[in-house]
Amino acid sequence: MRGRAGFEDFYRANYGRMVALVTAVIGDRAEAEDVAQEAFARALARWNRLSGYDLPEAWVRRVALRIAADSGRRLHRALRTGARLSAQRPAPSPAPGDGLGFTELGRALAQLPLRHREVLVLHYLADLPVEQIAVDIGLSPGTVKSRLAAGRRRLERELTQHPGAVRDAG
Repeated sequence: MRGRAGFEDFYRANYGRMVALVTAVIGDRAEAEDVAQEAFARALARWNRLSGYDLPEAWVRRVALRIAADSGRRLHRALRTGARLSAQRPAPSPAPGDGLGFTELGRALAQLPLRHREVLVLHYLADLPVEQIAVDIGLSPGTVKSRLAAGRRRLERELTQHPGAVRDAG
């Protein structure tokens, strides 16, 4: 899988999944596309080394999550500054292609702090084990478990605060 052709195959195989994962974490598909592009650009610059990894997508996922977290912090600071200047901007609304953003689950996830949303998305949507999440985001497995538990509690509260908003799937 070495060389430019190997990277192109890797990119095609993983780009959509990476965008979906980052979208679920940050709640904005356009921003997620930018984050994924940046992570893959960084991977391309290091492809000779990364192509020898057992799971180069884990490296890209780690980089994308760091970029997303940095982006979220910048947005949060900008919103705080904007509020102080009485120029608050509304939160971005989901794009029509953002299936998760148009669901009650997507709206509830968006209300959670990034630290909870990130571990919930990685565990339940990306189907990663606790140990891999810990490696990806640089935490101990115990901290990941704690954040998963806290995130589940907060998500449950968000979903039950609006009775009737969540429809029975059956």
